Amino acid sequence: MSLLQIAEPNQSAQPHQHRFGLGIDLGTTRSLVAVVRSGKAQVLEASAATDTLLPSVVYYPSIGKPLVGSDALAHLADDPKNTIVSAKRFMGRSQADIKFSHPYELSGSKDDMPAFVTAQGKVSPVEVSARILAALEQRAASALPADSIEGAVITVPAYFDEAQRQATKDAAQAAGINVLRLLNEPTAAAVAYGLDQSTQNGDKESYYLIYDLGGGTFDVLS
Repeated sequence: MSLLQIAEPNQSAQPHQHRFGLGIDLGTTRSLVAVVRSGKAQVLEASAATDTLLPSVVYYPSIGKPLVGSDALAHLADDPKNTIVSAKRFMGRSQADIKFSHPYELSGSKDDMPAFVTAQGKVSPVEVSARILAALEQRAASALPADSIEGAVITVPAYFDEAQRQATKDAAQAAGINVLRLLNEPTAAAVAYGLDQSTQNGDKESYYLIYDLGGGTFDVLS
């Protein structure tokens, strides 16, 4: 868990000041941010309870700033073309690879990652994800001491290829987040339960099966 709480006493005038690494789950349907404090992982809550598990939704109105989270989700029924959900499914994929149904007008060549055509112009899946990540980072910045965030470990589906992983890094960079590491979601679940520290029972080798029942994917790790 050393990635999630970093102390640098020799580089600070305050010996007990900590540098924090965020843990971010950028989910297909919901996202959240957590941090380790006093040796315990803690999910950082939003001011609105409905946004602690932040809906991974961004709404682009014709007038005004884009909305993120539950405020954006409220527009899904009346304005689906400008309410971007499941942007993660478009990350790092070419338009030719997108064979699932969706309500959006896409722009771009078949060989490139498409952009969503919205009331505020064209926005890429990376830009949509960056707004979700920025909302989570702002929540963490409000909950932690000023200038104490070192970066973030961000989870990604195990199936993500290099292009999809790079798109995730690009979204984090656009949100002003330093990526400490990308971690496969089922691996993160195993680490959270300390299975990386588990000892074998004598000479008998033990196996664990980790299920990740995500909103967009279902991964398994052994």
